[in-house]
Amino acid sequence: MSHQVVVHRSPELLAAATAARLITRLVDVQSACGSASLVLTGGRTGIAVLEQVRASAACGAVDWSAVDVFWGDERFLPAGDPERNETQARAALLDHVPVDPARVHPMAPSDGDLGDDPDAAAAAYASLVADRLAFDILLLGVGEEGHTLSVFPTSPAVYETERPVVAVRDCPKPPPTRVSLTLAAAREATEVWLMTTGANKAEAVAMALSGADEVQLPAAGARGRERTLWLVDTAAAAKVPAPPAA
Repeated sequence: MSHQVVVHRSPELLAAATAARLITRLVDVQSACGSASLVLTGGRTGIAVLEQVRASAACGAVDWSAVDVFWGDERFLPAGDPERNETQARAALLDHVPVDPARVHPMAPSDGDLGDDPDAAAAAYASLVADRLAFDILLLGVGEEGHTLSVFPTSPAVYETERPVVAVRDCPKPPPTRVSLTLAAAREATEVWLMTTGANKAEAVAMALSGADEVQLPAAGARGRERTLWLVDTAAAAKVPAPPAA
């Protein structure tokens, strides 16, 4: 399936436009199915999008009590740690909309019931998502070296084809221990949206869109069953042919 690329003039416009797109898609899915499933990502762009969703006048058009919320990856840190993707997502959006707590599914923290065992945390999340991998929308970021989720180039996680969730150790970016969906799991999602900004991402974006090997550039292996959407700013799109900036 081909990738659709949408280029925005600035990171701020990208966040605002992606928030509007996300609200619309959630409303559409709920209209058709009654509920929607959304997988969140961390990082500057991912959290900025959530902040823009919260700020939007249309935020209330989504029935937040009928959204199942998951995370694509998580830093294996204590509950409430400001570096956890969950903590940032709650502050940006989830604590401000009427989500059903039973439908919000964070990955286990390092001080939780499973203890300081990322393998146990990964196994528990794998059990949770095993029959729910056809997520309606999976939001992803892209790193400078082409990582997505917490799947880094040439890491053991990039070779995983069976398990939907793995523990990740020795990440090249801190913190070193994480829990992550795999690329195999990402490819079960209905729609995958990859969001990234900045000139330092231009090479990775260009390589991913040109069909790079996912072992060397994991973002190239993230694609949805029905749609794969790249949402980038002009700086990140500088090395690939792109439509006029929105």
